[in-house]
Amino acid sequence: MKIGLRKEYKWSLVVPTSMGVRITPVNSQAVHCSHTFEMYVTSAETNVASVSSFLGLPVKVLTTFVRESPIARMIKDNLASRHMVYEGREVEQGGPWGYRHQFNIADCGFGPRGPRVHNDRAGEVGRTLNVKDFDLERLFAKEGVQILHLSGLIAALSPETSNFCLQLARQARKHGTRISFDLNYRASFWKNREKELSETFREIAGLADILVGNEEDFQLCLGAEGPEEGGKNLASKIDSFKQMIEKVRKSYSGTTVFATTLRQVINANQHLWGAIMLEGDNWHTVEPREIHVLDRIGGGDGFVGGLLYGILKGWPPEKWIQFGWATGALATTVLTDYCQPADEEEVWSIWKGNARVRR
Repeated sequence: MKIGLRKEYKWSLVVPTSMGVRITPVNSQAVHCSHTFEMYVTSAETNVASVSSFLGLPVKVLTTFVRESPIARMIKDNLASRHMVYEGREVEQGGPWGYRHQFNIADCGFGPRGPRVHNDRAGEVGRTLNVKDFDLERLFAKEGVQILHLSGLIAALSPETSNFCLQLARQARKHGTRISFDLNYRASFWKNREKELSETFREIAGLADILVGNEEDFQLCLGAEGPEEGGKNLASKIDSFKQMIEKVRKSYSGTTVFATTLRQVINANQHLWGAIMLEGDNWHTVEPREIHVLDRIGGGDGFVGGLLYGILKGWPPEKWIQFGWATGALATTVLTDYCQPADEEEVWSIWKGNARVRR
């Protein structure tokens, strides 16, 4: 896959997002049993971008902030610590019942007790993301972007964010920027907006070079016909995903990469983790391997981040999915929702199963 038409780019990766914080009990406790919590900055899209930013590629975040909010200050400092440049409008809070950054309240689970997630998004400032607040001509034409990564979470957040993602995709295509689209279907976001969002998602998917999602994502976001056979084991999931993607790409012939992760949960801290990718006419599969999980949230984003990093680096396609598998596995070993690779060597050691001490 060739990335764009230019020789020079200011940004390797650009992501639009709605930033928030995650509140997590300490010591793997359940939320309702806890008295002590830790708070982390989070968003699915910056989880993806963290792989590239920690490994030295220039990343830009398009978002919006609540003016003079201490949570906004925390978010800005966190993005800077992740080596990300951010751009976004400052929105007045409008009093105690006005705008705020979203709260994600989630535990990690432990052993037989699975994790539980509670999203509190009332008054979310990210829903105000508007195309008029950004100079897209400057971003794509003058500065240059190798890959624009879009998420269905942002594309479905509000009518304003839907239009924002659509306009970003159109401008990216106009200027030769590659587009990655993680479908990320959420039923609560789509309620009473099914027709509108279906049209938006199909247009973005039609512009995308890389599509990521599970069977449900492709069926519910794009109206894709499901596979003929189903099953609960991972082998049958691989076959059914391949069947479906072969049908999907007839409608989205411009897309050159389709990918998904595979996960079988043995218990909260022990998973089988794999991945599938169609690149051109070539299938690449990482057979599920056992991983130990500290916190599963962010593993899928870590996979996408590693996949995009491999593409940006110009590696052979088989290495894209291998690196993505390993960065996804790395994300499950930390309490932040995003992985923080020390270097490429650390990631390849995970892929090779080498957990020996490095001195």
